[in-house]
Amino acid sequence: MAAAAAKVCPGFVAGAVMRRTQKSVLMTGSVGRNPVVVKYLADDSSHWMQRLRHEISAYRTFTRQRPPVRVPRLFGADPERRVLVMEHVPGRPVAAERHPGAALARGDIRAVLQAFGALNAWKPPAGSFQAAFDYLPRVQRYHALGLLTDRDAGDLAQLMRGLSRLPLQLCHGDAMFSNVLLTSHGPALVDWEFVGYHLPGYDLAVLWSLLARDPLTRRQIVQVAQQSGSFARDAFLVNLMLVLVREIRIHDQATAGEDERRLLRRLHDDCTTVRRAVRAAVGTH
Repeated sequence: MAAAAAKVCPGFVAGAVMRRTQKSVLMTGSVGRNPVVVKYLADDSSHWMQRLRHEISAYRTFTRQRPPVRVPRLFGADPERRVLVMEHVPGRPVAAERHPGAALARGDIRAVLQAFGALNAWKPPAGSFQAAFDYLPRVQRYHALGLLTDRDAGDLAQLMRGLSRLPLQLCHGDAMFSNVLLTSHGPALVDWEFVGYHLPGYDLAVLWSLLARDPLTRRQIVQVAQQSGSFARDAFLVNLMLVLVREIRIHDQATAGEDERRLLRRLHDDCTTVRRAVRAAVGTH
């Protein structure tokens, strides 16, 4: 890993391993006087190789077009060596847990919503990013897997027909609280593997799905997502249904400890709530 980083950035000096998962390894280090972080992809499956290429492309775009939020500066990358070297941004993640066990500090929530709001409002030059995924095939795939009922799939398809001319919105695509670093100069966003254009409100839907223990912030997110009218509301609901189904799928495959079972029950309850909202929205068309 250190050797691969040195190939990409001559003069790289390795530090300590920050985090190690089955997917990737993060290591601190320096290039000259600049503190850096090396991301090494341990999983060489085609999916994650493509995600790494996508993330490298995003950082290269940020070098040419400065985004309205702080992002780590790119030092070097080589997708064939599965390595990305970027600025080490000093700061703390808003939360380490995917689903925080308690309500977050109000100041932290303000910083998170401001950061994603600024990104979502950004209009980079055409061609800088692509659509993240095709919505209807994803609905059909979840339906085929038994994660959506016949009525769910039909209702979502009906809402999406009404959204066919709605401009897409640039979204981070993986709005986990661990991907927001709070620094002395404001929030910074990291992990850009899923950045792309979505129906409006995708990042807000991800945040909402993670905040079962924070109903106040959930209400605030819904207000923000719906402030542009009924089309924005419908787009948020479509995003929310797909995000919740994905979360259920992720945690349904995890080790079934008591915490996971409680989380799954909450996610299913959330899905029921959103399902009712989707049906109500369909009824207004």
